[in-house]
Amino acid sequence: MTRPGGVRPAAVAGAFYPARPDALRRAIADAFDDAKAPSPGAPPPKALVVPHAGYIYSGAVAASAYLRVAPARGTIRRVVLLGPNHRVPLAGMALSSADAFATPLGLVLVDDDARTRALALPSVSIDDTAHALEHSLEVQLPFLQTVLGDVSVLPVVVGQCVTADVVALLDELWGGPDTVVVVSTDLSHYHRYAEAVALDRRTIAEVAALHAEGVGDLDACGAYPLRGLLAAARARHLPAEVLDVRNSGDTAGDRERVVGYGAVAVG
Repeated sequence: MTRPGGVRPAAVAGAFYPARPDALRRAIADAFDDAKAPSPGAPPPKALVVPHAGYIYSGAVAASAYLRVAPARGTIRRVVLLGPNHRVPLAGMALSSADAFATPLGLVLVDDDARTRALALPSVSIDDTAHALEHSLEVQLPFLQTVLGDVSVLPVVVGQCVTADVVALLDELWGGPDTVVVVSTDLSHYHRYAEAVALDRRTIAEVAALHAEGVGDLDACGAYPLRGLLAAARARHLPAEVLDVRNSGDTAGDRERVVGYGAVAVG
């Protein structure tokens, strides 16, 4: 458990991704080798939607998104990272009291100014229990360390809340070119391959159209933060670009019970 002002230790190293730094670097390199390259000259987006399964399953799809922000290394200094709660019930949004999150690649500092501003919102609180075992945020950190280098992060576990609450958080922390928003979510869960493909195709079409109301709770495990991002982007008239869509049946799993993954750039 994290102590206030301390370090939130890596909880899923050795499970979702390798625990040894050298093996982790190889796994990330392999993910980028299998990623879909962006169009030449594509500008860095304001926000990304990325999956959060084990790297062997969704790492390449996540890498397809992170390639889009790689040119902004040195410009991006802060990442607002939103993901769903998998381990504990949660209403509203939870921040960690930790000053850093650990990965096998080192420490990622928490942006204390962003945390203070977020905590002024009524739907946001400190809840270390929500963060202690949550993988949806942790699996993004090694990618961020690799692609963006020394950036600070505000990790936010998003539980059940109205879309307007997530929009209010994003409005507060939207920032300029120095800030990127990352929403961590997988798509459909545990359908047969053909059904999953059809379900995810519909969901991704809603995401591409910035239709927050078109993403149901069962369409994406991170539906709450995803709907918030789509609503915030729509209000700002930002475009969304689908970068990659696959599922575990395409990567490292069977096709009887698959999980869907999508990578989207916004802005």
